[in-house]
Amino acid sequence: MFERAFTIGLIQMDTGSDPETSFLQAEAMIEKAKAQGAELVILPEHSDAIGKKEKDYAQPVPGTVSDAYGKLAEKYGIYLHCGSITEAGPEEACEKTYNTSILFSPKGEVIQTYRKIHLFDVTLPNGKDVKESSGVIAGDRIALAETELCTIGMTICYDLRFPELYRLLALEGAELLVVSANFTAATGKDHWETLLRARAIENGCYVAAVNQCGEKALFKAWGHTMLIDPWGRVVGELDGEHPGLLIGTLDPEVFRTTREKLPFRENRRTDLYHIERMGK
Repeated sequence: MFERAFTIGLIQMDTGSDPETSFLQAEAMIEKAKAQGAELVILPEHSDAIGKKEKDYAQPVPGTVSDAYGKLAEKYGIYLHCGSITEAGPEEACEKTYNTSILFSPKGEVIQTYRKIHLFDVTLPNGKDVKESSGVIAGDRIALAETELCTIGMTICYDLRFPELYRLLALEGAELLVVSANFTAATGKDHWETLLRARAIENGCYVAAVNQCGEKALFKAWGHTMLIDPWGRVVGELDGEHPGLLIGTLDPEVFRTTREKLPFRENRRTDLYHIERMGK
């Protein structure tokens, strides 16, 4: 329950194809975040590795990668959101993987796991096809995590374009909406901030959006990791080119006063939320 202000650390990464290098970079930034008072640290999508074939570095959960992140959470005594990692799929779908977020407690225990439900199947402006579903299995549930700091709604990248997911999380009690992403520069320049601020405003929630940066196998990542308050104000942002650490504060008073000024829950007309079709 969101009862006191706390410090959050958002880590923007330029993840490559080597999981060991990625892990060492993540730990170095986690250590810096802890030194600056962060009680919750969040990584971007694919914080473990980014390559052309996810199955080449996929690990089971629990497994080597998830256990290592759990030990980091315990070592630094923080809540650690791993962004997402590549989880090995079931044996009957061994060529495919899951895109999986895990939230760890300060004791290193798994609080909540979320597998990305909306998969990014598009043709980019440069003509390249990106079909996440060709190698990734969609998750089958939404995920909310209750911590001593606040209640967290967990989402990944392309989920951002589906407002109904965020509304459901908010209605179920989310106070912080996490978006771990590897969002493209091609769409990010026009859509990233607009969509993030909309999700914050329409739900009266803090939004922590942690993105990749740098050139990836198929596109350039947008960066611009952001922390947005429930009024829709950008309270912190990183640049679009470099790995970095964004430190911010989540204030329950801002959360409460925003909800009081904009009581959308009380004003919803669920009794009328259906379509009456008319015509020949």
